[in-house]
Amino acid sequence: MQSQSLNLGVSLMRVSAAACLLMVSASQVLAATPWNDIGRDATSAEVAAWDIDVRPDFKGLPAGSGSVDRGIEVWEAKCASCHGVFGESNEVFTPIVGGTTQKDIETGHVGNLLPGKNYPQRSTMMKVSTVSTLWDYINRAMPWNAPKSLPTDDVYAVLAYILNLSDVVPADYVLSNDNMAQVQNRMPNRNGMTFFKPLWDINAKGDVSNTACMSNCATELTLGSFLPDFARDAHGNNNEQNRHIGPVRGAITTEPAPKTLEQARKQLLGMPVAPKVSGGQDVKALLANNSCTACHGMVNKMLGPGFAEVASKYAGQANAVDYLSAKILSGGVGVWGSVPMPAQSQLSKENAALMAKWIADGAQ
Repeated sequence: MQSQSLNLGVSLMRVSAAACLLMVSASQVLAATPWNDIGRDATSAEVAAWDIDVRPDFKGLPAGSGSVDRGIEVWEAKCASCHGVFGESNEVFTPIVGGTTQKDIETGHVGNLLPGKNYPQRSTMMKVSTVSTLWDYINRAMPWNAPKSLPTDDVYAVLAYILNLSDVVPADYVLSNDNMAQVQNRMPNRNGMTFFKPLWDINAKGDVSNTACMSNCATELTLGSFLPDFARDAHGNNNEQNRHIGPVRGAITTEPAPKTLEQARKQLLGMPVAPKVSGGQDVKALLANNSCTACHGMVNKMLGPGFAEVASKYAGQANAVDYLSAKILSGGVGVWGSVPMPAQSQLSKENAALMAKWIADGAQ
């Protein structure tokens, strides 16, 4: 009995020693790779900030409520400039409402999606199958210039207004986490989804196949660009054309394409030099952080005119700073075409004036 115990103890010691050697070897290999020090573990607070999705079974849906009447107020203040007063949209975005009928609400199948119907433009309410998808998207991505800024009750209210426009709920309805499941039973395309079995089959093959390197791996990778150098900044600096919400920034296309992983890391972590104005305020960072560069290029026209175009138009005008500052805060349409600019009400008057002065000084 003592001999068996001794043999077992020796075996366990050998296993432990082998495991330690394996961990040491793995750590040495990991430490030797140039990308080992990229990133860090997300904190609990960071995970909680991103873990806001709402599932079709309504898991994750926060408590709250909002009326159709309140939804009209929020819509006209924050949504109508891009989506139209009645969700009919404009030149920029496709319609949110339209193309559904009372029969669709009864059957859960949108007739205008059937083959041969050729409905002129498919709206959001025609296509979406789950009301949770609408709530989730409004909550995380709207309004365009200030995503995640809507209070929970206002998200319910905006969604109530959209549903009312589609006759899913009456005009006096108050949408809440308690009655969302009932609303789901009236979604016009709730039965329009198709179950794709291979996507859920645990024995299915992946979309791509590759072999991970486990030994004698290259310690340096070579990266290639999909665009030739002369075309990288054809539409301005992609890194500045993202909203401030989101985990991924665009490439810094005003700089040469990285050729190695180390160059790519330095470019992603680096900040391009931005002009300063009085007080040391970084105007380009201010523009990017408030999503201005999502619609305006530094030089070229995107959804709106390039900043250089605006600077040229108002060059030499004595009241240019006051005028541009007011337009930034209030928004508008018609000066540069039919595409509306939402009001930037999240900006302070001081920051709007800094932007306006930078443009009036030439937008360099």
